[in-house]
Amino acid sequence: MRTEKDVEAYLLRLHRRFQPMGDSPGTYLLEMAPELPGIAIRVNAPLVLLRVDVVDVKTKDPLPLFRKLLEFNSKSLVFSSYGLDGDRVALSSALELENLDFNELQATLDEFELALAQQTPQIRELAQ
Repeated sequence: MRTEKDVEAYLLRLHRRFQPMGDSPGTYLLEMAPELPGIAIRVNAPLVLLRVDVVDVKTKDPLPLFRKLLEFNSKSLVFSSYGLDGDRVALSSALELENLDFNELQATLDEFELALAQQTPQIRELAQ
């Protein structure tokens, strides 16, 4: 069975900069490009959870934002999805730890990076 050490090894193999977070083994902050927020990764058997907070929703009419998030979920994302946590838009994914492989983690991180780079400006505009 895979462990947080396997996830660390995959991140190192991907040449991704990350740092352990807090006293909890298996929790990491993955650094992204300077203009993008970091991705939180939590290895919590039987899952590997990935999440990034994108923006706080401040608009009085959030329906256009919600529609756009659903469109992104259905047309642009395979491994992850946008959701709401209170008034915050988050991009998240959950992968099975037991059979996690290098390519699956790489594809998920690539999708996060692409979504953040391409979709965040439009999401931020609609959230204001």
